Amino acid sequence: MNDAIELAQYGAERGEVPVGAVLVHENEVIGRGFNEPIGRHDATAHAEIVALRDACQRLHNYRLPQQTTLYVTLEPCTMCIGALIHARVNRLVYAAFEPRAGMVNSQINLPTQPFYNHSIQVQQGLCAEHSSQMLKTFFHQRRQAAKKNKSALTPP
Repeated sequence: MNDAIELAQYGAERGEVPVGAVLVHENEVIGRGFNEPIGRHDATAHAEIVALRDACQRLHNYRLPQQTTLYVTLEPCTMCIGALIHARVNRLVYAAFEPRAGMVNSQINLPTQPFYNHSIQVQQGLCAEHSSQMLKTFFHQRRQAAKKNKSALTPP
């Protein structure tokens, strides 16, 4: 999870929402990613998707090896859960809850739905406080910058 947190911070430094993801198989990192929708001009470039693409390219396969774990700093959304299921990720470990768009526990538990042909073991809360604080700080700074820009544009 520490690697995912470092990736999230790296993304934040580039103006992206600080979410990082790392795929691990047999104690070896096989894929990494951080949120990049702004930089890549790609709405699907969430940290989880970027990490999956990285791993699949390295492995030359769209399905990951059995017993692959994804560590991610924020509860995944619908799109990311779907991709994790299709890639056959075995285990998901996420840090912070995402109350609006989280699809593991916050809104609905998608990984356990019976209509999927694959299920994912889930563990939540690892480094949750650190990840939550990173997100709060990022959005606070973004709001402050927006206020500053707005006041600079307001005529005297």
